[in-house]
Amino acid sequence: MKKMSRNVLLQMEEEDDDDDGDIVLENLGQTIVPDLGSLESQHDFRTPEFEEFNGKPDSLFFNDGQRRIDFVLVYEDESRKETNKKGTNEKQRRKRQAYESNLICHGLQLEATRSVLDDKLVFVKVHAPWEVLCTYAEIMHIKLPLKPNDLKNRSSAFGTLNWFTKVLSVDESIIKPEQEFFTAPFEKNRMNDFYIVDRDAFFNPATRSRIVYFILSRVKYQVINNVSKFGINRLVNSGIYKAAFPLHDCKFRRQSEDPSCPNERYLLYREWAHPRSIYKKQPLDLIRKYYGEKIGIYFAWLGYYTQMLLLAAVVGVACFLYGYLNQDNCTWSKEVCHPDIGGKIIMCPQCDRLCPFWKLNITCESSKKLCIFDSFGTLVFAVFMGVWVTLFLEFWKRRQAELEYEWDTVELQQEEQARPEYEARCTHIVINEITQEEERIPFTAWGKCIRITLCASAVFFWILLIIASVIGIIVYRLSVFIVFSAKLPKNINGTDPIQKYLTPQTATSITASIISFIIIMILNTIYEKVAIMITNFELPRTQTDYENSLTMKMFLFQFVNYYSSCFYIAFFKGKFVGYPGDPVYWLGKYRNEECDPGGCLLELTTQLTIIMGGKAIWNNIQEVLLPWIMNLIGRFHRVSGSEKITPRWEQDYHLQPMGKLGLFYEYLEMIIQFGFVTLFVASFPLAPLLALVNNILEIRVDAWKLTTQFRRLVPEKAQDIGAWQPIMQGIAILAVVTNAMIIAFTSDMIPRLVYYWSFSVPPYGDHTSYTMEGYINNTLSIFKVADFKNKSKGNPYSDLGNHTTCRYRDFRYPPGHPQEYKHNIYYWHVIAAKLAFIIVMEHLIYSVKFFISYAIPDVSKRTKSKIQREKYLTQKLLHENHLKDMTKNMGVIAERMIEAVDNNLRPKSE
Repeated sequence: MKKMSRNVLLQMEEEDDDDDGDIVLENLGQTIVPDLGSLESQHDFRTPEFEEFNGKPDSLFFNDGQRRIDFVLVYEDESRKETNKKGTNEKQRRKRQAYESNLICHGLQLEATRSVLDDKLVFVKVHAPWEVLCTYAEIMHIKLPLKPNDLKNRSSAFGTLNWFTKVLSVDESIIKPEQEFFTAPFEKNRMNDFYIVDRDAFFNPATRSRIVYFILSRVKYQVINNVSKFGINRLVNSGIYKAAFPLHDCKFRRQSEDPSCPNERYLLYREWAHPRSIYKKQPLDLIRKYYGEKIGIYFAWLGYYTQMLLLAAVVGVACFLYGYLNQDNCTWSKEVCHPDIGGKIIMCPQCDRLCPFWKLNITCESSKKLCIFDSFGTLVFAVFMGVWVTLFLEFWKRRQAELEYEWDTVELQQEEQARPEYEARCTHIVINEITQEEERIPFTAWGKCIRITLCASAVFFWILLIIASVIGIIVYRLSVFIVFSAKLPKNINGTDPIQKYLTPQTATSITASIISFIIIMILNTIYEKVAIMITNFELPRTQTDYENSLTMKMFLFQFVNYYSSCFYIAFFKGKFVGYPGDPVYWLGKYRNEECDPGGCLLELTTQLTIIMGGKAIWNNIQEVLLPWIMNLIGRFHRVSGSEKITPRWEQDYHLQPMGKLGLFYEYLEMIIQFGFVTLFVASFPLAPLLALVNNILEIRVDAWKLTTQFRRLVPEKAQDIGAWQPIMQGIAILAVVTNAMIIAFTSDMIPRLVYYWSFSVPPYGDHTSYTMEGYINNTLSIFKVADFKNKSKGNPYSDLGNHTTCRYRDFRYPPGHPQEYKHNIYYWHVIAAKLAFIIVMEHLIYSVKFFISYAIPDVSKRTKSKIQREKYLTQKLLHENHLKDMTKNMGVIAERMIEAVDNNLRPKSE
């Protein structure tokens, strides 16, 4: 073996991304790196015969049984490929050899083993020794135990509540509670101050894997034009390695035979992912310990959101039942269905030429359903949800602060490191204004502006594409409504069993909602890839910046994609239609779509139900069924080819990769649902109940797929839920406005209240007391058939008999009036009432929201005391001990100096 300098560049004619580059080896003073040509034969982790697996299927150690496997790299041996392209395979092999040599230079230990099922696959097991773990724990500012926590938790005074909580909690004899410690960022020179009982247990497997991944992500393997290429992610993406992952600790269905194995995966499956544990609380500490804080905070948030939905669902069901039980007392619905009222009201055609005149009572069933959702309970529920969402967000902040302390992420921002992809592009040298030292950046300020402009333009283009698809759906609605109106039988009398439920409006609404959902799913699939490409081009510095940037892009797109059709139905459909004699045309050709005589609220409810239900079904198919089928197919092929027992690393390799953005999609799914629950809840009080049922299943389904179907994720730190928190706060503010406007403009509540209090009694009405009788007749304006324009005339083929007038939904003066077809006094009363209602409701709810936000502190008093206690102990144990050592050393030095002076002053004896 020959020695090499710190950076040795071996020139070779190599192509990477269509550029020639240099394979780079590094020597950090820890390991002597051999020549590349003899690398495979001389490294201790490369023996010619490749040591076979030691026969323990759940072994987590090297073949010596001592060194723990912290990570596994998988590649395909080029020499055994059936289609061997010498040039390409040789380049990949040399890059991999350089990369693995540099891993050894960084102190990692490697061991290679061939697959027992496919001899082309090679598994490179990675181990981090104690010195490497300590070094990088200090670099990464990882917090580790100082001493056991001496702050005792308060016990509840309610015995019955304790019993109930114990039933819902995981049995502590099965999953033992984690011992709590005061922690501090690790420092090697103060190692004696940390609570180290056992070196093997000081760094838990999740921390070990995180440290090793930190190294793997930053080790170089090539330099092209003074730009370093490094990181395991790039090697996996280019196919040099097929996979890189930490190991699960055992099989999920049974415990490991190794007595030293903690069997955490088995415990998580049994007490968290199994259907029989669906009623239990989540073992969040074990989730965090096994998968890391990032996964733990997601499930903590999802569980808390689900708990809060329980309250919203109860109130929503109560409001729904109120409407359902009182639908028989709905006076205006009775008038629609009454044969002498609704059965004798002839309605004007809702489209030109092909649409017939029709009787009002054909909308009897839809008006009955509308009574359920458009009731006083809807108003109460909308106000309640405005308060509920504030309580949820404020209490979640408190819970999040507790988790930050318990999981040692209070000062996580200090640990944030630059992404390897960012560091690799840092070629421009600038002077830091603060330190006045040189530092490298990937591009200049002008280049950054150009990138941001291009990224914003791309996002804007895709939003315009969504808007174009919504316009296409609107054109579909207008066209298909004419077809349904023309094709349905003309002898409509309101009693036909099909026509009783399938009106042109209903048929158009259902088909349009289904098509809209299909388009939404297609655009989502395409845009996900586009958003990742845009964010990669933008090149954020840290992983948090990357995820936040991608989050904002994806949510902005999803917001427009999912909610645009709902906003159209709620606030635009049927609002600008004119009147039969002078209809408003859309694009100069299509007559604007009108709402059902009862309003568009029922159609909005239909749209929400189809999109929410369809989205939940589609996500479950995509997230659960597909990985399960892929793993099933893989197991079928593997079992048929071998009877050997496969080791732990090979079992995990054949599981599905989760991907870096796996958790991102989980958040996005829930935030979109959160939007449906809050933004449009005034039209559908059962939305929280549907969300509650979905989330109860979602928690266990996500747990099941993580523990059984996917490889173990690299544990990551996370302080909070990131950019999703301000997004939810924005949705909460917007929800107050949308629900107030839905009640004011989409539902018929305000016109009914105006009629009841003003127009049912003199001087405008004929009744002697306040009543809803006569509401339908009062709110349908009269139009003279002779005033139709030629292109607006209705279908002449009708068995409704000769009639000179028809009715339409609006508040206008009748023909013959001095201001015929102009808006009447009722219209202006209604507009004034709607605006007043919006202002009062918004100010009332916002006032309550701001009071709640002020009254509930983000961090509880007990959590603050814990944080202060930990800071005090950190200062005492680390700094004061350091001062004591310095004082002691100074005392020893002073004694020696005094002794030396005494020796010099003492008379010399002859």
